[in-house]
Amino acid sequence: MAKPLALTSGEPAGIGPDIAIEAWLRRGDADLPPFYLLGDPAFFADRARHLGLKADFAEVGGADEAGAAFARALPVVATGKPATASPGRPDGSSAEAALASIRQAVGDVTAGRASAVVTNPIAKSVLYRAGFKHPGHTEFLAELASRDGRTPQPVMMLWSPTLAVVPVTIHVPLREAIAQLTSELIVATARIAVADLKSRFGIANPRLAISGLNPHAGEFGTIGSEDDEIVAPAIAALRNRGIQARGPLPADTMFHEAARKTYDCAICMYHDQALIPIKTIAFDDAVNVTLGLPFVRTSPDHGTAFDIAGTGKASPASLIAALKLAARMAATEPA
Repeated sequence: MAKPLALTSGEPAGIGPDIAIEAWLRRGDADLPPFYLLGDPAFFADRARHLGLKADFAEVGGADEAGAAFARALPVVATGKPATASPGRPDGSSAEAALASIRQAVGDVTAGRASAVVTNPIAKSVLYRAGFKHPGHTEFLAELASRDGRTPQPVMMLWSPTLAVVPVTIHVPLREAIAQLTSELIVATARIAVADLKSRFGIANPRLAISGLNPHAGEFGTIGSEDDEIVAPAIAALRNRGIQARGPLPADTMFHEAARKTYDCAICMYHDQALIPIKTIAFDDAVNVTLGLPFVRTSPDHGTAFDIAGTGKASPASLIAALKLAARMAATEPA
């Protein structure tokens, strides 16, 4: 039997617990791989009762017991950190409950007990108030993956069957994103994307479409010089390494149906340039994937949705897609 996936609780006051329970209830129809939920077993049972869901839970001692329990009950591995938040109302237990489940999931996968990490959404504002120092999940996971003083460069990909995008700069203000952008960063990001597209997605020779930074990709230098001075040299360097990369392309014409057929992944210069198109095209089935780590990590592409937590309105579609993609990626050994 394949090793199960480790699923984190996410922010307890958000929709993570809701969609985890809903996903397990749909395990047969969705043909889901076995997974176990990390967190406070009593909290999850209370949330199921609150939602009026008839879900059975099995508190198991570890990942090795989860696979056998999955068919009859949602396996839960306790982290030892209680969660007491009400739906939509984070409290003093929220931050440590969320972080403990992430740490334990990473520990399980790096120890070989789980096949991949799947994370439910966190609320960064809640974590920041508790002293969290990272911009988001991606950077925290990279720190947890550090070995011998070396921290891998994490790369965020949003993937769906119709579009895959990678932002070069991520969770920083737009002014800072422009300041951070260098040819070297574009090249490093694209190379990590290509490596994982080959090893985890089975694409032998990935095709990259690389956006410009400015409107119309700078319009030959008349709308900013960054595309000529930063983006174009990066594309030339990638081509010199044998990578199929073209651009800089105007971002406003990269994402229509005909354009999407010409590449396997779009490399974009900043967060919204990448995420707006994929969340418009594939909101329900897009998956957040962290590339460049020594383990597989996926996540739904949405946030905590405090406004609908505990209401039964949250769709588990993106989490189901994240679980299925994690299992697919974990089954492919890197070259």
